[in-house]
Amino acid sequence: MTTMTIRVLLADDQVTVRAAYRMILDSQPDIEVVAETADGTAAVADARRLRPDVCLLDIRMPGMDGLEAARLLAGPDAEQPLKVVIATTFDLDEYVYTALNHGACGFVLKDCSPALLIEAVRAAAVGDSLISPSVTVRLLQHMSSPPASHGGRSGPGTPPPHEPLTPREREVVAMVARGMTNDEVAAALFVTLSTVKTHLGSIQRKFGARNRVEVAARAWQHGLI
Repeated sequence: MTTMTIRVLLADDQVTVRAAYRMILDSQPDIEVVAETADGTAAVADARRLRPDVCLLDIRMPGMDGLEAARLLAGPDAEQPLKVVIATTFDLDEYVYTALNHGACGFVLKDCSPALLIEAVRAAAVGDSLISPSVTVRLLQHMSSPPASHGGRSGPGTPPPHEPLTPREREVVAMVARGMTNDEVAAALFVTLSTVKTHLGSIQRKFGARNRVEVAARAWQHGLI
């Protein structure tokens, strides 16, 4: 039985960081680092050429920062969006808001454990989202009433769901907004993983959300927590 290999592009201006990421990710049987670069401009060019499954981007890089690279590769205007995970030393709220509004589906800190880094890459590859636990709850609480300067898709004026959520969908939303993974939601509700994904698909459609992070943000904004 063939295991799918997750192809990863690394972009960080520090050689030691790239080497550490490569060692951690290449140690996994289902992950392969296919390219690495030290600046954002090259990262965008390489990503468009190689079409990796996940792009792991630093924020502060020469040429183009990781947030702008994320917008070009994964943002609403990207013709063929890629999966982007931001890895940074700085957990500033402004960076998190911008990264998510630019289409990133993961945000981890560089001092996170190797296991969390691997989990973030795997989650992004299958269309899931992961944010470092140290910033998740604070981020989602703030997203219920973010400062106007943050702009983007989330904010006090975000419209309610296009259609009412079912009672089970409200349960799923509440769990997602507390940072639970799909597997954890399935176990808590005694349902299959595919059932959880079906509920999430319906919820995203009703919220007009692109991913589970935006679903969680909507939940905080509309008092579902």
